[in-house]
Amino acid sequence: MIATAANLAWLASRSGAATRFRRQLRDPGAAQSAVLQDLLRRNAGCTFGRRHGFGDIRTPAEFAEQVPLATYDDLEPWIHRIRSGEPAVLTTDPVTHLVPTSGSSGARKLIPFTAQLQREFDHAIGPWVSDLYGRHRSALFGPAYWSISPRVDRLAAGESAVPVGFEDDTSYLGGAARRLVAATMAVPAALQEVRDMETFFLLTLVCLLRRRDLRLVSVWHPSFFLLLLEALPRHWEAVMGILRTGRVPAGLGVNAKVAKALRLTPQPARARELQNIGADQPQLLWPKLAVISCWTDGQAAVGASALARRFPNVVLQPKGLLATEAFVTLPFENQHPVAVGSHYFEFVDEAGGIHPVEALGLDQTYEVVVTTGGGLWRYRLGDRVRVTGFAGRTPSLHFVGRVGNVSDLCGEKLSGEFVTRVVQALGGARPPRFALLAPDPGPSAGGYTLFWEGGTPPAAAEVDRLLAENPHYAWCRQLGQLRPVRVFAISAGAESAYFRRVVAGGQKLGDIKPAALALTSGWASCFDGRFQDQEK
Repeated sequence: MIATAANLAWLASRSGAATRFRRQLRDPGAAQSAVLQDLLRRNAGCTFGRRHGFGDIRTPAEFAEQVPLATYDDLEPWIHRIRSGEPAVLTTDPVTHLVPTSGSSGARKLIPFTAQLQREFDHAIGPWVSDLYGRHRSALFGPAYWSISPRVDRLAAGESAVPVGFEDDTSYLGGAARRLVAATMAVPAALQEVRDMETFFLLTLVCLLRRRDLRLVSVWHPSFFLLLLEALPRHWEAVMGILRTGRVPAGLGVNAKVAKALRLTPQPARARELQNIGADQPQLLWPKLAVISCWTDGQAAVGASALARRFPNVVLQPKGLLATEAFVTLPFENQHPVAVGSHYFEFVDEAGGIHPVEALGLDQTYEVVVTTGGGLWRYRLGDRVRVTGFAGRTPSLHFVGRVGNVSDLCGEKLSGEFVTRVVQALGGARPPRFALLAPDPGPSAGGYTLFWEGGTPPAAAEVDRLLAENPHYAWCRQLGQLRPVRVFAISAGAESAYFRRVVAGGQKLGDIKPAALALTSGWASCFDGRFQDQEK
């Protein structure tokens, strides 16, 4: 009843969001112009705004003329000033947090988060939630699982005058909305304090299985929920024991904060019901489950299909394109329109031309450029999208992939530049004759193999350690979405074998530039050698 009341209250608080967004979709140019003018007015007095003459800009064309396109490397000196405590650098709004995400040439980016950026996220979350519950009314009448992830120590920022990271993902909401969402959650946010992954899986399963009335599952990559389901058989008896007794065994080392948040009570009847179902029939564990919301595009498609097979009677809702930096698209009326009321968007076509949102063409592919209230000005987000239709006059977009040489099995976003630096660190004074990191995708847990020729190959643990300097890679590894790296020692002829494979794929021999990162899998059959663990 508490979850239902909180869902209804949250929906009521967003009652006008869908109507407002639908109006914006009919005239995206006007919506975008209003967003841009508001951002320029708010930030004319900050250091960046004064330098680029925000106070004199009247049109999008003048904005594009006075403010250059930017990458994170361009903005990093400004963000360093924010870290040192300097106020009003990129925005007049104070920066409340710096949120870590994966970098390209470096291991990590720190994205400024402000109260205005929080409002911009809420402008997209509101219509998404209104549409979700409007289309799936039964999801209102019970708790939801908004995925909780353990804290990752590698996200610590070191010296910073501004806090780094969020307490949990509900921090994107803030205020009353955050409290309402917390009341609907089947799994308490305190579980992120649990560092041991098997204990984390066990307690998460306890929280989920005690809720026969679970209505909604919202995760990012589908592999995360698949991993939970795969953990169920090995924790089945322990879960049943906790449900029967309402007590967590002392040997798990759960601290007082987590124990209090769990609010366990004996549920012998629910334990008996589950025993009769068994761990191998997930579609029967939550008879009220109505919606699973997750990514379904790109590399996530394999995992999404696996989830759909396991829950044939549950709606699988494709999430929109949401990054740490910005809310690009949202699920709305069976499409994924651009969040035109949140941030200011521009789109770069394949010839380098730049277009406003209202000028995009059907079936055309673009790179996303975004301007936000967090201080990202004409920021190249690194995502490529294709226009698949229109909601009103606003394009509906499908995520195609990352710009450049970026591998992204489950959200880790490993770039070629970063992997090159890892290989250089591994080789030291004696670089390898050949090195290639390649993905090995899987529905619930993928991984990477480092192919190495020359000298003594590095230990897999050292490769993993260096890759984990990328915070999203570290996150995926800790959650189990990525398996440990494997190292394949190549005996001879690596470069020739590499060229043969690439030429067979259709690339001209003269155009081939050996790279440290491959986006394709299946390389072990191309090289002579063996995996390190086969040598033991």
